Amino acid sequence: MTTEVRSLREFKMPDVGEGLTEAEILTWFVKPGDTVTDGQVVCEVETAKAAVELPIPFTGTVDQLFFPEGSTVDVGTAIISVAVAGAAPAEPAAPAPVAAVAAPAETEAVPERREVLVGYGPRTGGTQRRARRTTAAPAAAPVAAAVVAPIAVPVPVPVVPAQAPVVEGDRPLAKPPVRKLAKDLGIDLRTVVATGPGGVITREDVHSAVVPVAPQVGIPVVEAPAPAAAPQPVAVAADAGAGSVAGSVPGAGDVRIPVKGVRKATAAAMVSSAFTAPHVTEFVQVDVTRTMKLVRRLKESGELGQGVRVSPLLLVAKALLTAIRRHPEVNASWDEAAQEIVLKGQVNLGIAAATPRGLIVPNIKDAGSQTLPQLAVSLGDLIDTARQGKTSPADMQGGSVTITNVGVFGVDTGTPILNPGEAAILAFGAVRDLPWVHKGKVVPRQVTTLALSFDHRLVDGELGSKVLADVAAILEQPKRLITWG
Repeated sequence: MTTEVRSLREFKMPDVGEGLTEAEILTWFVKPGDTVTDGQVVCEVETAKAAVELPIPFTGTVDQLFFPEGSTVDVGTAIISVAVAGAAPAEPAAPAPVAAVAAPAETEAVPERREVLVGYGPRTGGTQRRARRTTAAPAAAPVAAAVVAPIAVPVPVPVVPAQAPVVEGDRPLAKPPVRKLAKDLGIDLRTVVATGPGGVITREDVHSAVVPVAPQVGIPVVEAPAPAAAPQPVAVAADAGAGSVAGSVPGAGDVRIPVKGVRKATAAAMVSSAFTAPHVTEFVQVDVTRTMKLVRRLKESGELGQGVRVSPLLLVAKALLTAIRRHPEVNASWDEAAQEIVLKGQVNLGIAAATPRGLIVPNIKDAGSQTLPQLAVSLGDLIDTARQGKTSPADMQGGSVTITNVGVFGVDTGTPILNPGEAAILAFGAVRDLPWVHKGKVVPRQVTTLALSFDHRLVDGELGSKVLADVAAILEQPKRLITWG
């Protein structure tokens, strides 16, 4: 038997980009009471890769917005409810006992939240995650109090992972990015106190597990004061320690900026790359006078097409693609799970772009197969789209190698960090007039510095050196784009 009713349907945060686990709600375009139709955009969200508008997949009246603007929401979490007209089928009798069984456990673990986790289903075991985590929390407090109290003189305070009792049992609940963070920081997830819904370990929980450690209680300098004088220094040390360790005492004029969206993703990616891939960086100075002349000629002649932007970066990109064609082994990635090196079939050339939202690295798909005019158009479109903040998540996935143009800031060179999953990144420095030996004479020439960072698991010194030398040789004699291409 059915009855005609208006039921509530929830729209959950979708995975708008491959592998993303959360997004920040930037703007709501609707409010409670508004009527929405299937396909109507209801909000704009910012993921770790781009700003995306979300259309709702059904028609009805907005009942509730679960999160305000500025909130960061996990993928799979309901963000809006809509009252829709429809028939509600009668519930079968079987589910009634299930509800009765689930009710007592609700105060401890909220099991249904576990289904939201990427890659995890609900556990069938009887152990409640929340109860196990609660027992570990009190153990950390006495330790912190015991080591801070004896401090009487300023000493260096090293930071090491917190050690809490390891509890054997079910695998701790955490999303893959959180597990990766814990691995990078050397934290055993079984020792981390979970504060997320349903016993889920969050990034904040992992960072909280890294705490300052005070000197050993048995250090002679701590034992020297007479017992009668102990109470006063202990109180002072405790206050000083709380401020210096926890950072609770703000400095004059300090401003705290929440780390989220693109900047948060960039920070996580750089930490992951720096502590996962063994970086090697090589440098070379090169006379690019002929390349700069070619850039001027192409601009003046318009040979690449009407309105096509021509810049030194274009020829640097083409030089790198030519070097990769000559040494395809550099176009690879490391598969940690399979313990394999993946040689990629095409070159997706990433270009690091500074935007108001932060640093992003969109890439030109199959750039290695493009002619110089095609590459010029693709490069111009990529830069324009990035500056407008309209780069899609798909444009930032699957990169092979990256170029970062630090020269536009007047910087000569740097040691660029690899974009995660890539084998190499080339930094293009400022072009300067410098004294240079040319045809046996010291004359002013236009010179730049190139820096190539590469993953030493994939690229050895010989291969990296050959790639960098080829790029330099092409920029010194751009006719090699023809003879080597």
